[in-house]
Amino acid sequence: MNQETLEKAQELIDYTDGKICNHCLGRKFSDCVEGSGNEDRGIRIREALNMDAYNGGECEICHNIFNYIENDVLDLVNEKIELLKVEFDTFVVGCKLPKEIVEKDQEISDEFDFDVEIIKKEVNREIGKLLEANLEQNVDFDGEDVLVMADFRRILKEDIENPVKVRLQINPIFIEGRYRKLVRGIPQTKWPCTKCKGRGCEECNFTGKQYPESVEELLSETVLKHTNGYEAKFHGAGREDIDVRMLGTGRPFVLEIKEPKVRKIDLEEIAEEVAEVAKGKTEYLNLKFTERKRKAEIKVSSPDTYKVYRALVKCEDDIKEEDLEKLQSLHMIQQRTPIRVSHRRADKIREKEVKSIEAKFIDSKTFEMIIKTEGGLYIKELISSDEGRSNPSVTEVLGTQAICAELDVIEVGIK
Repeated sequence: MNQETLEKAQELIDYTDGKICNHCLGRKFSDCVEGSGNEDRGIRIREALNMDAYNGGECEICHNIFNYIENDVLDLVNEKIELLKVEFDTFVVGCKLPKEIVEKDQEISDEFDFDVEIIKKEVNREIGKLLEANLEQNVDFDGEDVLVMADFRRILKEDIENPVKVRLQINPIFIEGRYRKLVRGIPQTKWPCTKCKGRGCEECNFTGKQYPESVEELLSETVLKHTNGYEAKFHGAGREDIDVRMLGTGRPFVLEIKEPKVRKIDLEEIAEEVAEVAKGKTEYLNLKFTERKRKAEIKVSSPDTYKVYRALVKCEDDIKEEDLEKLQSLHMIQQRTPIRVSHRRADKIREKEVKSIEAKFIDSKTFEMIIKTEGGLYIKELISSDEGRSNPSVTEVLGTQAICAELDVIEVGIK
């Protein structure tokens, strides 16, 4: 190291009256002094200055926080792992420091014009190195299973029995797949009782639920059991009404399991177990682990997303088979938020495209329609007109009131 560096290091040591540990000394010169780490750099600087080894007194900058890392953090992490019985392969570290330490570290950098990492980064790195070596698990900043948060904010207080705290934040796992709903009368997600709002009452037999089961629960209860997770959240690529079946290739979904103590589960085994529970009411296809971003991606609507439906249509007045040709005029639909969902959706007009229609005449008042549309078009209202809120509509082009007697979703196309 050059003379200028040594002179500046001596100034820093004098500025702190010698009360600066090797970690903090080395960190301030990490951009110009070689070493295996900041502590090693600090030792080298002292040797180059012909100084005695650091005496271990309290560091004016960090108040010997690195001693707490060596003496307390590993034991606290092991206690948490044992208490929670959590399994993980990767982790990332975070820390909370007393503001006095953060401010003093910045004061020194400003005073001597140091442009080096802040103390928080070194604390995180040193904890990470310690845990990697002792837990035989890896730091992973992109897909960590667990966040280890070390809280040092009480180390400056006197007479504190346990000044360091450690918290393990268990990150969720995400399971992607497609579901088929083979019967009517099942909601996609858990539906709280409308009378008691989920608290439990005589009306819902004290279950807190409007319906006894859902597509979500028939899958999530089994997954929660295998992962020992805290809670499940179901993210679907749209949703069908309770009285609508979801057939064909199924609807894409992501199941989020929060705070899973067990992360390695056999999804094929899960699917088999769920099939026994669902008893033919629902099916879950192509289950696989996925990333957090997928729960948002499957919900994104774009011109490339589409739905294909089978609708059984009933007409008030008689129609002829040739009347069904008029349905080909349905293309761009101006659709105001339907009356039945206006209490929970913004009241506005949306333009959606009908991509294709195939109609099959059954009798003078009944026909079947296979319709492919842009995602987000309400089919029941496209048929009924919803008191003129959908324009044009099947009712309008046929000249008679039409209603959707049965509806099935047979394909959901997303990116």
